[in-house]
Amino acid sequence: MKKNSLIMNSKRINDCAHRISYQIVESSTNRKEIILIGIKNNGFIFAQKIHNFLKKITDRKIELLSVEINKKNPHKSITLKNQFNNIDNSSVILIDDVLNTGKTLMYTIKFLLNYKINQLKTAVLIDRNHKDFPVKVDFKGLSLSTSVNEHVEVVLKKNNEGVFLT
Repeated sequence: MKKNSLIMNSKRINDCAHRISYQIVESSTNRKEIILIGIKNNGFIFAQKIHNFLKKITDRKIELLSVEINKKNPHKSITLKNQFNNIDNSSVILIDDVLNTGKTLMYTIKFLLNYKINQLKTAVLIDRNHKDFPVKVDFKGLSLSTSVNEHVEVVLKKNNEGVFLT
């Protein structure tokens, strides 16, 4: 069994969230409101980090929502949680922890297209460059070329954060 290699520590993860926050603000100059939608679990936790930085650097209205998708079987139901109101006519940033094949983002994007959003961009902490689906990442923390046999594990627990390659 391979040993885990630390790719990113907590500081580097926060630095990426901070940088992505500035990129989101710069790409949304004509938007009064930005809606962040984190994919449940690590995607949502990473979205919370970005949300916290955005609140410090802009006075625009920033909303944070969560979307639930079965990553093993994305054909099953997808649910938008914490919906404060309709996301129609909004600028949406879809956020996940790792982009591997693109399947999760693709099916979530398909779901979000049921709304009449004005802008949809994607953000990930790690882009593995193994896409099977034509998903473009607009904001990424790290582009990591790995073999298909390697696994990227993202841990985003309070006082225990890191990205590991196994």
